[in-house]
Amino acid sequence: IGLFIFEKQWFYLDNAIGHIYGTTFEVSSGGSLQPKKKMEETTTETKEAGTDNRNIVDDGKSQKLTHDDIKALKDKGIKGQEIVQQLIENSTTFRGKTEFAQDKYIKKKKKKYEAVITIVKPSTRILSTMYYAREPGKINHLRYDTLAQMLTLGNIRAGNKMIVMETCAGLVLGAIMERMGGYGSVIQMYPGGGPVRAATSCFGFPESFFNTLYEFPLSKVDSLVSGTFSSETLPSEPEYNVPVEEESNGSLDEKQTLIQETEEESSTEAVMESNETEEQETMDLAAEDTEYKESKEKGNKENIREKQRKQQERRRKLVETAALLEEKNADGLIVASRFHPTPLLLSLLEFVAPSRPFVVYCQYKEPLLECYTKLREKGGVINLKLSETWLRNYQVLPDRSHPKLMMSGGGGYLLSGITVTVEKVQSNVSTLEAQKIEEPTSKKRKLQELDC
Repeated sequence: IGLFIFEKQWFYLDNAIGHIYGTTFEVSSGGSLQPKKKMEETTTETKEAGTDNRNIVDDGKSQKLTHDDIKALKDKGIKGQEIVQQLIENSTTFRGKTEFAQDKYIKKKKKKYEAVITIVKPSTRILSTMYYAREPGKINHLRYDTLAQMLTLGNIRAGNKMIVMETCAGLVLGAIMERMGGYGSVIQMYPGGGPVRAATSCFGFPESFFNTLYEFPLSKVDSLVSGTFSSETLPSEPEYNVPVEEESNGSLDEKQTLIQETEEESSTEAVMESNETEEQETMDLAAEDTEYKESKEKGNKENIREKQRKQQERRRKLVETAALLEEKNADGLIVASRFHPTPLLLSLLEFVAPSRPFVVYCQYKEPLLECYTKLREKGGVINLKLSETWLRNYQVLPDRSHPKLMMSGGGGYLLSGITVTVEKVQSNVSTLEAQKIEEPTSKKRKLQELDC
C-alpha cells in the first residue's frame, strides 16, 4: 500500500489487509505491522508508593538513563515495554511518588516508547474530533457536539430528501450521508467551480451511497427560483469541445508536415555531409518521431472523447438535480458555510416543503441574529431558536474523576426552525379575528333582548 507517517511513527499497512477493524498492531523495527497478542499486564514493582509528592523536585536529574542509552536500547531491538520497565528501575524518584503519579508516569512513557497502533472504522465522531483538534479552520470551527445537535435538529434519517450547503470540507455532508445510510437523496449546493468533498471521501462509503448524491451550483439558484432556469442555460459541452478537437487535429497535421519537411532537409544535408550509416540513423529517428506523433494524436482524441463524455454526464446530472429542486418538497435544509447565512437561507428555503426543519450553523452570533430578524419579518417559519452548545469534558478514573482543565471556549451557534405555509397562517388569523368580532355582537343582542 505504501509508507504512512502518523504521530512521528512510520509504518507500512500491507500486513493490516484482511484484519477486522479494531485490531491492535505493534510496529516492528522495519515498519511492518504485527497483530498484538493479548498479554497480561506486567507486574512492575509499583507497590512502594509515597504518601504525597511534596519532596519530589523536577530537576531533570532523577533519570539515570540518557537519550543515548535509550537510543542504544531501541537499536538493539528491545521492545517499548522493556524500555519503560528500565526507565522505572533507573528513576530515583519513582518510588517516592504517589500511586496516582506512578500510573500517570507509566502511561506517559508507554505512549512515548510503545509503538502500538489500533485501526478503527471511520465515523462521524472520529473524523469530526480529528478535524476539530488538528485543522479546525477547514471546518469553520464546527465542534463535534454542535454537529450532533445539527443532525438531531435537522431530523436526519433514512429516506429523507435533504439540501446541504456547507464549506466544511465535506464533513457535514458525510455525517448526513452516514446517518441516512444510502436511502433517500442528498442535494449539495456548492459555490465556485465544484463541490469539495475531502472529508466525505474519508468515510469509506460504498458506491451506492454516491448514487443518491446530487450537486447544484449556487450561481443557478436565482434563476431556478425565478423560473427562468432551463437546460439551455447550462454550458453545452459538445459545442465547446468540437472546435477544440478540430483545432487540435489541424495543428497536429501542420506540425507533422513541418516535422517531415525539416526531417527531409536534415536527411538531405546528412547525405551530403555524412556517410550512409549516418543517413540510416536519421531515417530511423524520423520514423520513430512520426510514430510518436501519431500515437500522441490518438491519445489526444481519446482524452477529448472521455472529457466530452464526463461533461455530458455532469450536465445530465445537473438537469436531474434541477428537476428535484423544482419539486420544492425537500425534507430539510442544513447550512454550515463561511458565507453570510441570511441570503443563503432565504433563497434555499424556497425548495423546502412546509412543516420541515432547517438548521443554520455559524461560528459567530451576529450573522445569525440578523438572519433571525429577517425570518421574523418575512414569516413562513415557526419555532425559531438561536442556541449555543456548551461542552465540558470529564476525566473519569478511580478516585480522581473531575472536569478537565483544558476545555473548548466555544463551538459556534445554531439557528433552527420549522417551515410553514404563509397563506394558511394568514387565513387562520383572519378567521380567528372574525370569530372574536362576532362573539361580542351576538352576546350584545341577547342582552338587548333580555332588557326588552
